[in-house]
Formats: sequence, C-alpha cells, structure tokens
Amino acid sequence: MSAKSDLYAQDLTGAVWLAAPGSPVDDRIEIAELGDGAVALRNPADPVGAIQRYTAEEWQAFLNGVHDGEFDR
Repeated sequence: MSAKSDLYAQDLTGAVWLAAPGSPVDDRIEIAELGDGAVALRNPADPVGAIQRYTAEEWQAFLNGVHDGEFDR
C-alpha cells in the first residue's frame, strides 16, 4: 500500500499509536504503522483531528534527513 489515496482511505480505528517513552503529552506526536513501511502521524492532544499519512518512501526520506542532520538548528 503505497499510493497516498490508499493511505488516506485506510481505516485507522484499530491503529496502534506509539510515542517516545517519557515524552511530555503536550509536546509530542504519535506514530502508527500502516503496513509496507507507511506511517500515520497525529497530535495526541487532538486524536480525532488531522492525521498525516506518509508512504514508505516519504517516511524513509524524512528519517534519512533526521539522521543526516537536515533539521538540526
């Protein structure tokens, strides 16, 4: 499942949302694996609000950028 339309069509009712252990509730995001490397991200303070979904390729590009320091201040 890699097409964006497929990701946004996926029902997330039973999704398992994970956050970094010990992260403050008011300052974190939660991630759910959608299969085939795709993920969804949400703000746990607004669990029914906007949920972003990323293909495996998009997510890997983000992780690579984090690893390479692209987002360092």
